[in-house]
Amino acid sequence: MAKTKPGKKDLDSYTIKGTNKVVRSGDCVLMRPSDTDKPPYVARVEKIEADHRNNVKVRVRWYYRPEESIGGRRQFHGAKELFLSDHYDVQSAHTIEGKCVVHSFKNYTKLENVGTEDYFCRFEYKAATGGFTPDRVAVYCKCEMPYNPDDLMVQCEACKDWFHPSCMGMTIEQAKKLDHFLCSDCSSDDDAKKSPNGFPDSSISEPKVRILLRSAYYFYFKFLYNKHKCASQVF
Repeated sequence: MAKTKPGKKDLDSYTIKGTNKVVRSGDCVLMRPSDTDKPPYVARVEKIEADHRNNVKVRVRWYYRPEESIGGRRQFHGAKELFLSDHYDVQSAHTIEGKCVVHSFKNYTKLENVGTEDYFCRFEYKAATGGFTPDRVAVYCKCEMPYNPDDLMVQCEACKDWFHPSCMGMTIEQAKKLDHFLCSDCSSDDDAKKSPNGFPDSSISEPKVRILLRSAYYFYFKFLYNKHKCASQVF
Protein backbone atom coordinates (compact mmCIF):
# COMPACT_ATOMS: atom_id res chain seq x y z
CA MET A 1 0.00 0.00 0.00
CA ALA A 2 1.39 3.39 -1.00
CA LYS A 3 2.21 5.76 1.80
CA THR A 4 0.26 8.99 2.09
CA LYS A 5 2.49 12.01 1.62
CA PRO A 6 2.56 14.45 4.49
CA GLY A 7 0.38 17.50 3.87
CA LYS A 8 1.46 21.05 3.25
CA LYS A 9 1.88 23.52 6.03
CA ASP A 10 1.14 27.22 6.04
CA LEU A 11 3.97 29.63 6.84
CA ASP A 12 3.71 33.02 8.47
CA SER A 13 6.62 34.47 6.51
CA TYR A 14 9.41 33.85 4.04
CA THR A 15 12.83 35.51 3.93
CA ILE A 16 13.94 36.38 0.39
CA LYS A 17 17.04 34.42 -0.48
CA GLY A 18 20.25 36.39 -0.03
CA THR A 19 18.52 39.24 1.79
CA ASN A 20 17.06 40.06 5.18
CA LYS A 21 13.71 41.07 3.68
CA VAL A 22 10.77 39.21 5.13
CA VAL A 23 7.64 38.57 3.07
CA ARG A 24 4.25 37.97 4.68
CA SER A 25 0.76 37.45 3.34
CA GLY A 26 -0.58 40.72 1.99
CA ASP A 27 2.84 42.02 0.95
CA CYS A 28 3.56 43.05 -2.63
CA VAL A 29 6.61 41.50 -4.27
CA LEU A 30 8.70 41.66 -7.41
CA MET A 31 9.00 38.29 -9.12
CA ARG A 32 11.62 37.21 -11.62
CA PRO A 33 10.26 36.86 -15.19
CA SER A 34 11.22 33.98 -17.45
CA ASP A 35 12.34 36.53 -20.04
CA THR A 36 15.26 38.46 -18.53
CA ASP A 37 14.63 41.36 -20.90
CA LYS A 38 11.31 42.09 -19.20
CA PRO A 39 10.84 44.02 -15.95
CA PRO A 40 9.96 41.94 -12.88
CA TYR A 41 6.37 40.92 -12.41
CA VAL A 42 4.44 42.47 -9.54
CA ALA A 43 2.17 40.37 -7.35
CA ARG A 44 0.41 40.41 -4.00
CA VAL A 45 1.16 37.44 -1.78
CA GLU A 46 -2.03 35.71 -0.68
CA LYS A 47 -0.56 32.66 1.04
CA ILE A 48 2.82 31.08 1.86
CA GLU A 49 3.19 27.33 2.28
CA ALA A 50 5.81 24.59 2.36
CA ASP A 51 5.49 20.98 1.19
CA HIS A 52 6.85 17.85 2.87
CA ARG A 53 10.27 18.54 1.31
CA ASN A 54 10.24 22.07 2.70
CA ASN A 55 9.89 23.62 -0.75
CA VAL A 56 8.28 27.01 -0.20
CA LYS A 57 5.60 28.22 -2.59
CA VAL A 58 3.51 31.36 -2.65
CA ARG A 59 -0.02 31.84 -3.89
CA VAL A 60 -0.12 35.25 -5.56
CA ARG A 61 -2.58 37.61 -7.18
CA TRP A 62 -0.96 39.28 -10.15
CA TYR A 63 -0.82 42.96 -10.96
CA TYR A 64 -0.82 43.80 -14.66
CA ARG A 65 0.98 46.72 -16.22
CA PRO A 66 -1.13 48.74 -18.69
CA GLU A 67 0.83 47.38 -21.66
CA GLU A 68 0.03 43.83 -20.48
CA SER A 69 -3.71 44.45 -20.58
CA ILE A 70 -5.96 43.81 -23.56
CA GLY A 71 -6.48 47.53 -24.22
CA GLY A 72 -2.80 48.40 -23.85
CA ARG A 73 -1.28 51.53 -22.36
CA ARG A 74 -3.28 54.74 -22.70
CA GLN A 75 -2.25 58.38 -22.45
CA PHE A 76 -3.64 58.80 -18.94
CA HIS A 77 -1.89 55.76 -17.47
CA GLY A 78 0.92 56.70 -15.10
CA ALA A 79 4.42 55.29 -15.51
CA LYS A 80 4.08 53.42 -12.18
CA GLU A 81 0.46 52.37 -12.65
CA LEU A 82 -0.67 48.77 -12.14
CA PHE A 83 -4.01 46.96 -12.37
CA LEU A 84 -4.97 44.44 -9.69
CA SER A 85 -6.13 41.42 -11.71
CA ASP A 86 -8.30 38.43 -10.92
CA HIS A 87 -5.45 36.17 -12.07
CA TYR A 88 -4.13 33.95 -9.26
CA ASP A 89 -1.16 31.61 -9.46
CA VAL A 90 1.18 29.46 -7.36
CA GLN A 91 4.90 30.17 -7.74
CA SER A 92 8.12 29.05 -6.14
CA ALA A 93 9.16 31.50 -3.45
CA HIS A 94 12.65 31.45 -4.95
CA THR A 95 11.38 33.57 -7.84
CA ILE A 96 10.77 36.50 -5.48
CA GLU A 97 13.42 39.14 -6.14
CA GLY A 98 12.32 41.83 -3.72
CA LYS A 99 9.48 43.71 -2.11
CA CYS A 100 7.58 46.74 -3.38
CA VAL A 101 4.70 48.94 -2.33
CA VAL A 102 1.53 49.30 -4.38
CA HIS A 103 -0.17 52.44 -3.09
CA SER A 104 -3.73 53.51 -3.50
CA PHE A 105 -4.04 56.35 -6.00
CA LYS A 106 -4.80 58.75 -3.16
CA ASN A 107 -1.70 57.81 -1.17
CA TYR A 108 0.51 57.77 -4.26
CA THR A 109 -0.36 61.37 -5.09
CA LYS A 110 0.68 62.37 -1.57
CA LEU A 111 4.23 61.06 -2.01
CA GLU A 112 6.87 63.76 -2.09
CA ASN A 113 9.29 61.40 -3.83
CA VAL A 114 8.45 58.30 -5.83
CA GLY A 115 10.99 55.52 -5.36
CA THR A 116 11.80 52.66 -7.67
CA GLU A 117 9.72 50.30 -5.53
CA ASP A 118 6.65 52.57 -5.44
CA TYR A 119 3.66 51.77 -7.65
CA PHE A 120 -0.02 52.65 -7.56
CA CYS A 121 -3.30 50.98 -8.46
CA ARG A 122 -6.70 52.56 -9.17
CA PHE A 123 -8.35 49.83 -11.28
CA GLU A 124 -9.15 46.17 -10.86
CA TYR A 125 -8.78 44.17 -14.06
CA LYS A 126 -10.48 41.03 -15.37
CA ALA A 127 -7.77 39.19 -17.27
CA ALA A 128 -10.09 37.04 -19.37
CA THR A 129 -12.40 39.78 -20.62
CA GLY A 130 -10.27 42.92 -20.36
CA GLY A 131 -12.91 44.57 -18.17
CA PHE A 132 -12.10 47.20 -15.55
CA THR A 133 -13.62 48.28 -12.26
CA PRO A 134 -14.48 51.11 -12.16
CA ASP A 135 -15.09 51.54 -15.89
CA ARG A 136 -15.90 55.27 -15.73
CA VAL A 137 -13.78 58.10 -14.43
CA ALA A 138 -13.96 61.87 -14.47
CA VAL A 139 -12.30 63.69 -17.35
CA TYR A 140 -10.58 67.07 -17.38
CA CYS A 141 -9.05 69.65 -19.69
CA LYS A 142 -10.02 70.32 -23.30
CA CYS A 143 -8.72 66.88 -24.23
CA GLU A 144 -11.22 65.30 -21.81
CA MET A 145 -8.77 62.76 -20.44
CA PRO A 146 -8.59 61.23 -16.95
CA TYR A 147 -5.87 62.46 -14.64
CA ASN A 148 -2.34 61.11 -15.14
CA PRO A 149 -0.37 61.75 -11.92
CA ASP A 150 2.85 62.15 -13.92
CA ASP A 151 1.51 65.18 -15.77
CA LEU A 152 1.62 68.76 -14.59
CA MET A 153 -1.70 70.60 -14.79
CA VAL A 154 -2.88 74.14 -14.03
CA GLN A 155 -6.20 75.15 -12.54
CA CYS A 156 -8.41 77.83 -14.02
CA GLU A 157 -9.15 80.25 -11.19
CA ALA A 158 -12.66 80.88 -12.52
CA CYS A 159 -14.20 77.49 -13.37
CA LYS A 160 -11.76 75.52 -11.16
CA ASP A 161 -11.19 72.91 -13.85
CA TRP A 162 -7.67 71.57 -14.53
CA PHE A 163 -5.79 71.83 -17.84
CA HIS A 164 -2.62 70.50 -19.44
CA PRO A 165 -0.31 73.36 -20.42
CA SER A 166 0.18 71.83 -23.87
CA CYS A 167 -3.58 71.85 -24.46
CA MET A 168 -3.54 75.56 -23.62
CA GLY A 169 -0.66 76.29 -26.00
CA MET A 170 1.93 76.65 -23.23
CA THR A 171 5.10 74.89 -22.24
CA ILE A 172 5.51 73.49 -18.73
CA GLU A 173 8.08 76.20 -18.00
CA GLN A 174 5.63 78.90 -19.03
CA ALA A 175 2.90 77.37 -16.89
CA LYS A 176 5.12 77.38 -13.81
CA LYS A 177 5.76 81.12 -14.24
CA LEU A 178 2.08 82.11 -14.45
CA ASP A 179 0.71 84.44 -11.79
CA HIS A 180 -2.87 83.52 -12.68
CA PHE A 181 -4.60 81.43 -15.30
CA LEU A 182 -7.96 81.55 -17.04
CA CYS A 183 -8.99 78.94 -19.58
CA SER A 184 -10.21 80.09 -22.99
CA ASP A 185 -13.87 79.69 -21.98
CA CYS A 186 -13.44 81.87 -18.89
CA SER A 187 -11.12 84.50 -20.33
CA SER A 188 -13.96 86.17 -22.28
CA ASP A 189 -16.02 86.29 -19.09
CA ASP A 190 -13.10 87.92 -17.33
CA ASP A 191 -13.02 90.72 -19.93
CA ALA A 192 -16.65 91.50 -19.14
CA LYS A 193 -15.78 91.97 -15.46
CA LYS A 194 -13.29 94.75 -16.13
CA SER A 195 -14.17 98.24 -14.96
CA PRO A 196 -15.11 100.97 -17.51
CA ASN A 197 -11.58 102.43 -17.47
CA GLY A 198 -10.27 99.20 -18.94
CA PHE A 199 -8.50 97.99 -15.80
CA PRO A 200 -9.58 94.94 -13.80
CA ASP A 201 -12.02 95.63 -11.01
CA SER A 202 -10.02 95.71 -7.76
CA SER A 203 -12.80 93.81 -6.00
CA ILE A 204 -12.04 90.74 -8.09
CA SER A 205 -9.33 88.62 -6.46
CA GLU A 206 -6.55 87.17 -8.57
CA PRO A 207 -5.09 84.21 -6.70
CA LYS A 208 -1.84 82.62 -7.82
CA VAL A 209 -2.29 79.88 -10.39
CA ARG A 210 -2.55 76.45 -8.79
CA ILE A 211 -0.20 73.83 -10.15
CA LEU A 212 -1.11 70.17 -9.92
CA LEU A 213 1.64 67.55 -10.03
CA ARG A 214 0.95 64.55 -7.80
CA SER A 215 0.00 66.83 -4.91
CA ALA A 216 -3.77 67.26 -5.14
CA TYR A 217 -4.87 63.79 -4.13
CA TYR A 218 -8.52 64.83 -3.99
CA PHE A 219 -8.35 65.15 -7.77
CA TYR A 220 -8.67 61.36 -7.91
CA PHE A 221 -11.89 59.92 -9.27
CA LYS A 222 -14.65 62.44 -8.82
CA PHE A 223 -17.28 60.24 -10.37
CA LEU A 224 -20.17 61.07 -12.67
CA TYR A 225 -22.52 62.16 -9.88
CA ASN A 226 -19.95 64.30 -8.07
CA LYS A 227 -18.56 66.18 -11.06
CA HIS A 228 -20.02 69.14 -12.96
CA LYS A 229 -18.69 67.61 -16.17
CA CYS A 230 -19.95 64.28 -17.46
CA ALA A 231 -17.63 61.42 -16.69
CA SER A 232 -16.28 59.41 -19.56
CA GLN A 233 -16.11 55.70 -20.13
CA VAL A 234 -12.42 55.18 -20.78
CA PHE A 235 -12.11 51.45 -21.39
